[in-house]
Amino acid sequence: MEFRFTDEQRMIRDTAEAFLSVASDGEAVRAAMASELGYDVALWKQVCEELCWPALHIPEDYGGLGLGYVELAATMEQMGRFLFCGPYFSTVCLAVNALLVAGSESQKATWLPRIVAGDTATLVGALDTPLTWEATESGYRLSGSCRYVIDGHGVDWMVVAARQAQGGDIGLFVLPGDADGLTRQWLPTMDQTRKQAQLDFDSVQIASADRLAGAADADAALAAVLDLAAVALAAEQVGGAQQCLDSTLAYVRERVQFGRSIASFQAVKHKAADMMVKVEAARSACYYAACIAQEFLAGGPMGEELAEAASVAKAWCSDAYLFNAGCGIQLHGGVGFTWEYDIQLYFKRAKSSEILLGNAAVHRERLAAQLLD
Repeated sequence: MEFRFTDEQRMIRDTAEAFLSVASDGEAVRAAMASELGYDVALWKQVCEELCWPALHIPEDYGGLGLGYVELAATMEQMGRFLFCGPYFSTVCLAVNALLVAGSESQKATWLPRIVAGDTATLVGALDTPLTWEATESGYRLSGSCRYVIDGHGVDWMVVAARQAQGGDIGLFVLPGDADGLTRQWLPTMDQTRKQAQLDFDSVQIASADRLAGAADADAALAAVLDLAAVALAAEQVGGAQQCLDSTLAYVRERVQFGRSIASFQAVKHKAADMMVKVEAARSACYYAACIAQEFLAGGPMGEELAEAASVAKAWCSDAYLFNAGCGIQLHGGVGFTWEYDIQLYFKRAKSSEILLGNAAVHRERLAAQLLD
């Protein structure tokens, strides 16, 4: 089997690189960070209408491009490389995957074309399901609070994971962002390039038709959605780790000490070599996991390896990104943590991404449990 990009995949990657290098430069990232919404609405419209990135792996039957998860990973890698500020991860890698995995045909036909048209969405309550649901005569009622919801304060709609009252079954529901009884508040966080919010549900009513998957399937569906999201996040981490290496190499070549470039010092060369090994190993794990993710979505036999591949990729890529960002700070010397240099932004993103969807230790424990079982 040959693992290399096709000409089409290279074109997608190169297009993303060329666009984001201009549209998501340091100035644009800082402007997005300063806003409460967290992104430029005009830029998001351009991403949706001209580049069609939200439609990448949405099937053609629902207005999408019908491409695969490798194409999505290649795009996510470039977004991570240039710290793209926008609701792409929350919309495409969380909400869209939830619909693809758990949605009925009518639900997919209703909601996925809205993503293609430019709607934003997210997934709420997926990790510890702090929300509760109970059945009513007309459908369901949601209650509770959930913090650190990615882009939760500004999305058009969301997929909500909640557990039945008194510790019952998990349910997945589609909910508009302006639903009665729903209060959304932006939360300040360390990583300002990815906005998060607190959502409070005060007896929010949901119609019966807006519940995804049956009660027997919701737990497995939610686990698969999180695994798919972990693969996409790993691709973003690969891009960030690569940019930490590239920007650090550019800096050490220019920095002169004792009459020569510090890039000529053996200790600096060794550190740069370690960074390169980390990112290359992470990239291999990431794109293998992307192939497995595509197999899962297509119903292929290797799709059963999704949980294992996702954990391997997330563990490796979390470690690689944080290692490279830390080394970048060190090799930038006294200016690495200052506002003028971008490496400190990558360090913050690396730390927040490490924790998101489970850090390396969590995924290694998960892998150990899978092997022992």
